[in-house]
Amino acid sequence: MGEVDPAFIQDAQHRPKLAVIEAEGIPLIDLSSANASNHVSQIADASKNWGFFQVINHGVPSESRRKIEDAARKFFALPLEEKRKVNRDEVNPLGYYDSELTKNVRDWKEVFDFVVSTPTVIPVSPDPDDKELKELTNQWPQYPPELREVCEEYAREMEKLAFKLLGLISLSLGLPENRFNLFFEESTNFVRLNHYPPCPIPHLALGVGRHKDGGALTILAQDDVGGLEVKRKTDGEWIRVKPTPDAYIINVGDIIQVWSNDTYESVEHRVMVNSERERFSIPFFFNPGHRVWVQPLEELTKGEKPKYRAYNWGKFFATRKHSNFKKLDVENIQISHFKASE
Repeated sequence: MGEVDPAFIQDAQHRPKLAVIEAEGIPLIDLSSANASNHVSQIADASKNWGFFQVINHGVPSESRRKIEDAARKFFALPLEEKRKVNRDEVNPLGYYDSELTKNVRDWKEVFDFVVSTPTVIPVSPDPDDKELKELTNQWPQYPPELREVCEEYAREMEKLAFKLLGLISLSLGLPENRFNLFFEESTNFVRLNHYPPCPIPHLALGVGRHKDGGALTILAQDDVGGLEVKRKTDGEWIRVKPTPDAYIINVGDIIQVWSNDTYESVEHRVMVNSERERFSIPFFFNPGHRVWVQPLEELTKGEKPKYRAYNWGKFFATRKHSNFKKLDVENIQISHFKASE
């Protein structure tokens, strides 16, 4: 990433402002049992007003997080030819990659992706008539030798936290705690290790361009460098999420927006780059099984018309994965494409 390729340069209206507005408002929720009575209302407020919140006392051992962060640093420090031995491609979208596109602009980052359950089954293609499925298989590098074990251990901790949060979100919508659990029986959950090298053009490029997460929930560990920005709903300003030690940043994904019939909203976010410091982050993407049809829940339409038509998660996921590799002539698939006509 030494020379600056024009593929990294954002359109003028999407370029980052170098003046930072730090988020005072993004709620910090203490998940310890002492605060249990407040969790549901705090999550309801945060999901409605921000689409994002942070959690502390979440139960994930700090040792598990430290080990995966250390292993990620070792992996990304390898020579490029070594990392590319586990390169991902359109056939198998797992492993290493350094030229991902977000909204058709290249991100200033390199990633390593792995699925939580093996095998994870998804459709072969986005074509609605193509019924063929494929099994995704993780590619593990030889070095660091501990990477696989620490990644698998961390992923199990993330799943536990994700189900805990899912239950609280369900309760906050007035539903039984386990209302959503069946959707995740053959989940397509995956974890990404992100590395954002120092960037000579932080005023022109982004680590990840503006986007919304297509799944149900994202649980993000970010290091002390920071860089995540969230679009504030009240005024559309980009707000920097200040790193909180040992906290996880949670964002409500598109699926929860659809299930809740827009009661909760998935919010645009992006990642700034830094001209001096590298940054590492680890998002866990909590996604349902490929057979799940996503649509507003009857209990939550409250006599209103559903605001979305049903769509198949597996096909949506496959379409998103394909667009990471190819510059498209059209906007990448979004839930807005399934908006019900008024």
